[in-house]
Amino acid sequence: MRVGVDAIGNLRGVYSGASEGRLIIGSHIDTVPNAGAFDGVLGVMIGLALVEGLAGQRLPFEIEVIAFSEEEGVRFRKPFLGSLALVGGLQMDGEIAQAVRDFGLDPELIGEARIDARRVIGYLEFHIEQGPVLDEADLPLGVVEAIVGQSRFGLTFSGAANHAGTTPMGRRRDALAAAAEWVVAVEAEGLHVDGLVASVGSIQAFPNAGNVIAGEVQVSLDVRHRADEVRLAAVKSLLDKAVEIGERRGVGVAWDERLNQPATQMDAGLVSLAERSVPFKMVSGAGHDAMILAPVVPSVMLFVRSPGGVSHHPDESVRAEDVAAAIRAGLALLNEIAKRYN
Repeated sequence: MRVGVDAIGNLRGVYSGASEGRLIIGSHIDTVPNAGAFDGVLGVMIGLALVEGLAGQRLPFEIEVIAFSEEEGVRFRKPFLGSLALVGGLQMDGEIAQAVRDFGLDPELIGEARIDARRVIGYLEFHIEQGPVLDEADLPLGVVEAIVGQSRFGLTFSGAANHAGTTPMGRRRDALAAAAEWVVAVEAEGLHVDGLVASVGSIQAFPNAGNVIAGEVQVSLDVRHRADEVRLAAVKSLLDKAVEIGERRGVGVAWDERLNQPATQMDAGLVSLAERSVPFKMVSGAGHDAMILAPVVPSVMLFVRSPGGVSHHPDESVRAEDVAAAIRAGLALLNEIAKRYN
């Protein structure tokens, strides 16, 4: 393979074929704090194993294996840097540009990382599932047909801080009590709407003292669904509920939208080819680099079982036989794509 590092730090290797058409196989090698060993990097290793499994056979197209440098968004609070650079969608601020320079690369050359979509025949990504679906179904692999859309908000409940011992219960404007009622409503919405997940993962109370009524509370909201209309309707319902709770309790409510990521459909043709070896389709509840590539080039993902559904944790694991099944399915898919390409 011809190997190099592009201007955002993606590690890229190209295995030549009989034409300049190119199939990209990729995943990420960055991770989160207190993470496991397989999220992201397993997909890169499977990509290398597929090239190795070809045993010198040249396909009608090139294969490019890409180890994306920044997918999780932990360091710069912005995800998908590596894959965004590939599609020309990376807006690089000063902090990121300086980190690129410190790594020994030139941020001015970021445009050279961009792929020529006219030459790319598809994108294939392997990833551990990060959930319990395959494990509960006792299946090693699944074909991802869609990645859910995501909405993220920050909400602020503004009441009045006051003495916890001297303020009668009926005279309080308790921001934390209002936020707590709303958090339960978020959970209820997720339980009520089929396929919806709705979460409050962060909450900060001010002044955060045991003997003071909370005057302000900041919370997060994360809503996901495979159908954008369902997701957006749930978001509206939850924001309306926050306002209703606030008005009833004398607490102001404000919010800012931090993410509105549409749901991403995988390429129907590639999904159909993958199903020949992996006859189980599923939806991804987490974001992946494939959601960045899919609007630009035909894309498909294969999930590998996560025993116990554990991910983003040191106990994250895979079974060797499942990885072997993924490599076999990948080689079969490469051959199917080669037949169609011819």
